Amino acid sequence: MNRRRTAALAGLLGMAGALIAMPPATAAPALHWAACPADAAINPLVAVQCATVPVPLDYADPDGEQIEIMISRVASPNPAKRRGVLLTNPGGPGGSGLGLPADLVGKGLPVSVTNAYDLIGMDTRGVGHSTPIACGITTDDGYYGNVPPYAPDDAAVVAQAAIAERIAARCAANPRVRHLTTANTARDLDRVRIALGEEKASFLGYSYGSALGAAYASLFPDTVDRVVLDSNVGDSHLNREGLRRYAHGFEETFPEFARWLAARHDSYGMGRTPAQVRRNYLALVERLDRTPAPDGTTGAMLRGAVFAGLFSATAYGRTAMFLQTYATPGSVAPSPETPPGPHPSDVALSVFLAVSCNDADWPEELDTYRRGVAEDRKRYPLYGAAAANVLPCAYWAWEPSEAPVGIVPNDVLIVQNRHDPVTPLAGGELLRSAFGAQSRLVTVNGSGHGVYVLGGDGCALNVTTTYLVDGRLPARDTVC
Repeated sequence: MNRRRTAALAGLLGMAGALIAMPPATAAPALHWAACPADAAINPLVAVQCATVPVPLDYADPDGEQIEIMISRVASPNPAKRRGVLLTNPGGPGGSGLGLPADLVGKGLPVSVTNAYDLIGMDTRGVGHSTPIACGITTDDGYYGNVPPYAPDDAAVVAQAAIAERIAARCAANPRVRHLTTANTARDLDRVRIALGEEKASFLGYSYGSALGAAYASLFPDTVDRVVLDSNVGDSHLNREGLRRYAHGFEETFPEFARWLAARHDSYGMGRTPAQVRRNYLALVERLDRTPAPDGTTGAMLRGAVFAGLFSATAYGRTAMFLQTYATPGSVAPSPETPPGPHPSDVALSVFLAVSCNDADWPEELDTYRRGVAEDRKRYPLYGAAAANVLPCAYWAWEPSEAPVGIVPNDVLIVQNRHDPVTPLAGGELLRSAFGAQSRLVTVNGSGHGVYVLGGDGCALNVTTTYLVDGRLPARDTVC
């Protein structure tokens, strides 16, 4: 039994049933709608209001310390057609969601949906304009992303472990961090529903928002209405298996980018065929791992940039420019070092780590990660040695206070691109299986991260809009 598990077992037994029987809110707090904070990233062309909702820091102590959750609202312009509220989440964990409703409207969310719902965004607990909860990560800590850097060799895993242990110690210094979980965020969603005065609430979640939505629908099946899960993690939480699927997604999506690049060889010079592009890409990042560019960029850093660039075809040109820049000798000048001080992404990094590490029991033995990196470096040569690398979760101060939310069968709509670099099709298939025969999976023969409104597929748009407005799921799983 590992070094923390003995004490944790007692805690888990003490929390048995907590996922089912958390104390209900005693009364709906009064909401005071006003202008959203000036520094919130919200589309100024859309009318949006904001308010705060108090929630318990610890749902096991509902009368104890309270924190605030800031929500946003794009109100239905047609009360006669309004059916309720649509809670939304853009992903993360750690991403600000105040601006998502206005973003969806700005990208063309159908009027039938904006008539049917007040669109509700949220900065989830710890994030943005909600009560901040962070670890205090600084630029000196050398920790810069939710996915660890690609480890070209075993020594790189050991080096990353030292950074991960340091970050875990920073997080352990803030006792509020242990209350950042997907289950608690789902409970916050239900408190928001109550504060809005709604008997039921619908939900639209992207990426990690699919895990949050799966937890929300499973914890509150009697008060949840219509649920759309888009670009799916594959469970009610993100664990090591889910993170390692990132490498699978990269492998499945890179061929789309390689075909795009091959058709533009005369402009970017990365190869005339997809196979040539792949070989040239791997040669480039491996060279940079041996000898970093003048600006300090390594192969691991460039792999991370390409991973992010596969999220949308609209980013292919910029990603190709990066590759061309580092493939051209003498085209990169040294850049100044990052000044020491607070990390600009401290909150986002902290919340991602806290939720991920608190939700699941991660392996604690470094050799487990060393073996996983070696395996995935061969299995998924483009990105496997990043997705399997060691996170601060290996050195986390707390065991999970409760088991992950078990998924309850429900009639949810699951939408998924066939090629997605971060949440591959396997995630959608796993959720479809977990939610059972009442659910439906819509698979889009497309590439990128994000389908409904954010993608360009008309079939998926029509199916999802019909479900949100009329409540009709397709008769069977659908391929668009």
